[in-house]
Amino acid sequence: MTLRQKWGYGILAGALFLLLLVIVFGDNGLLELQRLRVAHQQLVQQNECLGQENLRMYRAIERLQNDAAYIEYVARQELGVIRADETIFKFADKASQP
Repeated sequence: MTLRQKWGYGILAGALFLLLLVIVFGDNGLLELQRLRVAHQQLVQQNECLGQENLRMYRAIERLQNDAAYIEYVARQELGVIRADETIFKFADKASQP
């Protein structure tokens, strides 16, 4: 093998090594591809959660429009509404009195 061939193979090896570096670390390289795949997976999961939340809210809206028992339940839980025939008793805690 002549010196000229050795230099040719060396330059070729160097060029291939630089090409490999560009493929792995370049702007659109393998590392960027991996980062985009992770971001895509996170967006898919977030989209799925939002879809489930939308479905839950759609069902709640349907029940609020059509289900009197559910309306009563929500009024009792969120607003503290009582029926006309109910009485609320509040007892003082003996431990909190001086």
